[in-house]
Amino acid sequence: MAVGKEIRGKIKSFENTKKITKAMEMVSASKMRKAQERMRAARPYADKIRNITANLSQANPEYHSPYMRKDGTSKVTGFIVVTTDKGLCGGLNTNMLRSVSNKMKDMQSAGQTAQAVAIGNKGFGFLNRLGAKVISHAVQLGDAPQLDKLIGPVKVMLDAFVEGKVDSVYLCYTRFINTMRQEPVMEQLLPLSADRLQQTAAEKAQYGWDYIYEPDAAIVIDELLRRYIEALVYQAVAENMASEQSARMVAMKAATDNAGTLIADLKLVYNKTRQAAITKELSEIVGGAAAIGG
Repeated sequence: MAVGKEIRGKIKSFENTKKITKAMEMVSASKMRKAQERMRAARPYADKIRNITANLSQANPEYHSPYMRKDGTSKVTGFIVVTTDKGLCGGLNTNMLRSVSNKMKDMQSAGQTAQAVAIGNKGFGFLNRLGAKVISHAVQLGDAPQLDKLIGPVKVMLDAFVEGKVDSVYLCYTRFINTMRQEPVMEQLLPLSADRLQQTAAEKAQYGWDYIYEPDAAIVIDELLRRYIEALVYQAVAENMASEQSARMVAMKAATDNAGTLIADLKLVYNKTRQAAITKELSEIVGGAAAIGG
């Protein structure tokens, strides 16, 4: 039964694949909970530094930080692209990178150029294949975002914006909504808009006091704005990691279910083939016995 042997080999192969995808699903489920906890733990810090920065920037109207300027004339747009280091997470990276690609094509049509900071192996490889100018990158971040690995590459883009080499900077990542839903996001990071630093009435009352700047307002406000931008990037990486584990868990569950379906179909085909072979052998035996006895 050469056909039966081939089918048994396929069944064995799919069973091994099913074991692997099931293990990856369980690992991703465990990592997903930890990633969600890190993501939620980073939000209060981002909100607090936003409130302090908003109040400080409005408390000194004489100084306007370069991070908030809107008079760039270089016709260069920067992108901070956050992706995963590994694959097998469905269309998570594809959906986000497609929006980045479309945005860059629109810019090229308008006579503008693009520079990018790649965070994650998938985005780094995609930008290189696309022919985009990658001025810095950070890869192999592990399962937890580490700010010291992000500050260096991001600072290259911030310095380019302050020096006027880049007109605006967009932060591109995948936002975590829930386990079954993650959406690609492309939001303007620089120049910082007034909407980002808008305060509610309660927040204004909470931070309603004057400040004495040491050594001066420019250094203090610029440093706080830089910390705020780094917090936004860190939060984006944390959101992307939570989205990655959720998407991988869902993708591996779907792969496990599909493997189970294929195994069941192959077993049915194998049983039918085996039954047909046995029936044929019995028919030959009966036919031979009848010929001898006749």
